[in-house]
Amino acid sequence: MEQLTKIKLVITDVDGVLTDGSLYYSENGEALKYFNVKDGLGIKMLLACGIQVAVLSGGDTPILRRRIKDLGIPLFQLGKMSKKQACLELMQQAGVYAEETAFLGDDTLDLPAFEVCGLSVAVGDAFDYIKQQADLVLTRKGGDSAFRELSDMILKAQGKEEVYASADGFMKVVHQMKQ
Repeated sequence: MEQLTKIKLVITDVDGVLTDGSLYYSENGEALKYFNVKDGLGIKMLLACGIQVAVLSGGDTPILRRRIKDLGIPLFQLGKMSKKQACLELMQQAGVYAEETAFLGDDTLDLPAFEVCGLSVAVGDAFDYIKQQADLVLTRKGGDSAFRELSDMILKAQGKEEVYASADGFMKVVHQMKQ
């Protein structure tokens, strides 16, 4: 897909994309979220290759803020129900155009973001009406390395697949990855 060659920013939703959509509550509120380590490595590989990553979520929890910090993601908008405006702000912060931006989502709340980003991507278990409005539908489900599937596709399209496909390629960028 030619659009992947132009991507300089990937904006991702969280619940249902970086997680499986489950919410775990205790009497004190949200207690746990499940994140896939393969997605985390995909994020780090994109960042190490000069492709920016931003997190955009309707929610804002200490757990999510911790994951963003742990992955070293500098761009994020949390607690934003207006994803269209938030995407425009993230693109401006990243210094990229819409056609250089991919948005990865899974549900109705993400449709306004699909409208303003050059490449709209849905996880494999999104509802059909979301998939129909996406430019690209992944095979992986949210929380099951869907982000990693997209990151590998972008890196391959841009001739950087050695980063994930070979030990030598990975070792060339591993020092750029924040621990």
